[in-house]
Amino acid sequence: MTDSMDRRTELGELFDREIERRAVLKQEWIASVREPFLALCEKLEQVAREGHAVLICGNGGSAAQAQHFAAEVVGRFRREHKPAPAIALTVDTSVLTSLGNDYGFEEIFRRQAEALMREGDLLIGLSTSGTSPNVVKALTWARDNGHMTAALTGEGGGTMASVSDFCVAVPSTDTDLIQERHLVLLHILAEVAERVLTASQ
Repeated sequence: MTDSMDRRTELGELFDREIERRAVLKQEWIASVREPFLALCEKLEQVAREGHAVLICGNGGSAAQAQHFAAEVVGRFRREHKPAPAIALTVDTSVLTSLGNDYGFEEIFRRQAEALMREGDLLIGLSTSGTSPNVVKALTWARDNGHMTAALTGEGGGTMASVSDFCVAVPSTDTDLIQERHLVLLHILAEVAERVLTASQ
């Protein structure tokens, strides 16, 4: 019984510590990202209104978040809306493995962007460090070829800040905290797109 109570106390301390860790940064990160994020929201409204596509990519947890966002734009977030073109460049295993094998892992998103992007489309890159080589390459290609680019990153923006028209840099170096905040931002972006798509039905 004592061991069980001690374990429950340890778990309670872990819970309290992690909740407090997130609460402490709340005001700082919101103030830091607000203006660049609102600019990105305005661009996404335009993209959705004009029927252009959003392409989104990232690695690991960011890959999962890219897929999550695309699902909400093609499907729904809070309400029914007409489907819009949103493509996560992380989902086709045959494409990813063939590109990685034939051209190298750094090319897996760039080559897809080159194949799929059309005038007016938006490419969003996710990276907690802001330095993921394959995301940087895709953003660089897109920007060099006249496409709009956006980055959701961690503190400072990393390399992605210099190759993105919109860089939303969460002021943290902790991967878990950055990813949690990216998810909040992606949910807001999904709501922004959904409002436009609902209004145009």
